[in-house]
Amino acid sequence: MSTAQREWLDAQLRRARANPGQSVSEMRHGFEKMMNTLPVPDGIRVDEAPIGGRPALRVSSDTGASAGTLLYFHGGSHVVGSPRTALGLTANLVIRSGMSSISLDYRLAPEHPFPADVEDVVAAYRELLEMGQAAESIAFVGDSAGGGLAITGALAARDAGLPMPAALVAFSPGVDATRSGPSMVTKADVDPLLDRAELDRMSSLYVADHDRRNPLLSPAVTADLTGLPPLLVQVGTNEMLLDDARRLAVRASDAEVDVVLDITAKVPHVFQSFTGTLDEADEALDRAALFLRQRVRG
Repeated sequence: MSTAQREWLDAQLRRARANPGQSVSEMRHGFEKMMNTLPVPDGIRVDEAPIGGRPALRVSSDTGASAGTLLYFHGGSHVVGSPRTALGLTANLVIRSGMSSISLDYRLAPEHPFPADVEDVVAAYRELLEMGQAAESIAFVGDSAGGGLAITGALAARDAGLPMPAALVAFSPGVDATRSGPSMVTKADVDPLLDRAELDRMSSLYVADHDRRNPLLSPAVTADLTGLPPLLVQVGTNEMLLDDARRLAVRASDAEVDVVLDITAKVPHVFQSFTGTLDEADEALDRAALFLRQRVRG
């Protein structure tokens, strides 16, 4: 564990924060520019693979993969981001898990507010099942807003009568649109990436006129998580969404869901993106890959 690595990354992220008042187009461009600086590992193949009526990228290893599929959902507060901005993280998980990934280009707010992206997740999952892929060979994985979609997409799929995937993995998930977690205040100064005012602004674009206590907006607060598959939640202590993850894990355990809450000290939001730069990122992805290999069947 390197203090120097963490301090360097903290400084880099603070410099990369979006400027207040940017337009949605400017925010998207800035996020893409920042995320495209993250390296993609060698030995990866990327193909266009539309699914569920939406564009998507199939990310696989050149050396082949097991029959398992990671249905991946990128981060970006439901407003910015794409499969391309999450490619480094997705590809590193593909290599470690030995599985291929389908990274979904779900619809974004404000053009398509809630619940458009949740509907896209269910449509993509339904098509995978209709193509003959077994539910036990699929895992939902996502980071930040996409980590939230891994949870809410599974809830929506459950309520639609679909079989549950084999596992859920959520990196620093956003799972409370009410923003009522204590860490939203207590971690505001140490979080180098997220800004409360910008979070609230993007959240308003996504939530629109819906009740923020809707279980598909705030599963850590109001959702019945009964019947969800085994869940791994990873989060860092230097992020405002820390208590989103904590409360989600408690709620899942109360619903008799197998859950692993994996908290890493003094690392930022979606720290798993910084493999090769931050030792903790590589170690966390190794743990996530093990969790997936133990639960996803080919």
